Amino acid sequence: MRVNPILDWSYRDVWAFLLTCKVQYCSLYGQGYTSIGSIHDTVPNALLCIKSSDNSKEQFRPAYLLSDGRLERAGRAKKCSPPVSGCFPAVSNGPKSSDVHEIGMLTASIIAVGDEILFGSIEDQLGPSLCRKLCSIGWTVSQIAVVRNNTDSVAEEVERRKSANDLVFVYGGIGPLHSDVTVAGIAKAFGVRLAPDEEFEEYLSHILGEKCTGNRNEMAQLPEGITELLHHEKLPVPLIKCLNVVILTATNVTELDWQWDCLIELTRSSSILELAEPYVSKRLRTTLSDVETAQPLSKLCLDFPDLYIGCYRESRYGPLVISFEGKDQARVKAAAEALCKKFRPEQFSENN
Repeated sequence: MRVNPILDWSYRDVWAFLLTCKVQYCSLYGQGYTSIGSIHDTVPNALLCIKSSDNSKEQFRPAYLLSDGRLERAGRAKKCSPPVSGCFPAVSNGPKSSDVHEIGMLTASIIAVGDEILFGSIEDQLGPSLCRKLCSIGWTVSQIAVVRNNTDSVAEEVERRKSANDLVFVYGGIGPLHSDVTVAGIAKAFGVRLAPDEEFEEYLSHILGEKCTGNRNEMAQLPEGITELLHHEKLPVPLIKCLNVVILTATNVTELDWQWDCLIELTRSSSILELAEPYVSKRLRTTLSDVETAQPLSKLCLDFPDLYIGCYRESRYGPLVISFEGKDQARVKAAAEALCKKFRPEQFSENN
């Protein structure tokens, strides 16, 4: 039988033991690294960064000063692997994820909860709509994920996203059904228990009345100590915000429009959402082939690292659409003009 006496130790317990007993440990922990893996995914934890007024080289506090041990894995981030000899290195498109916060960009992740999406029974329309709404207020969406109706699946995804983004939006899996596990998953991600919320229970009582056959108190359980109810006169039930995780109850685009409008109105009187400069976009259409445009576009990404330059086709044999997204209209225009100069001007047209 194998016994592990420290299985239940927290991050703080481990460091208390190491420091008290003066156990030697890897010197990287003294340089801000909190989770050490391979050379490709290990970086200093940004939460330990010491900001200096003279913009000198970044310095980091030691790992044992991390206040929240649940954020230990924030010291992991994918790095670009060195190019293999004979292969072209991948070109970075848009600002690096590690630089996004330094240049004042706000990031959000979107998590959809639903087996029905993964089985292909329904098509998720809320995710793309929410992306457009976030971009319209200047936010960058780092990822959309779809997870199963499973508490652990929700908890793992929220755990990964909450420390890497300013906000996380979650929808699906909300309600009294056996498959409605979103709230429990979020509580688990933050390491707190579910507890009845009297105020939320009153809202449920007003809406459900005698229709509720189960325990209304159980339906009103929310993550303890981290939950804020977002009230708006147009919302029959307030939205739920757990620190930087916002739970949306919308089931279709119309309901999402409604809830989003309420969020924007609430933002004017609180700090739920920070409104930033919206993205400026430009699209060009061309009949040039992928092979003809590949190298000039790679060079363009290097010349305009502050822009997101993408390509897509609406059909395999249709024209190539090249998109430019950024915060500076002059830069977007300059990038489009620079591309046109690499070819004959008549080979491109505006895509409205």
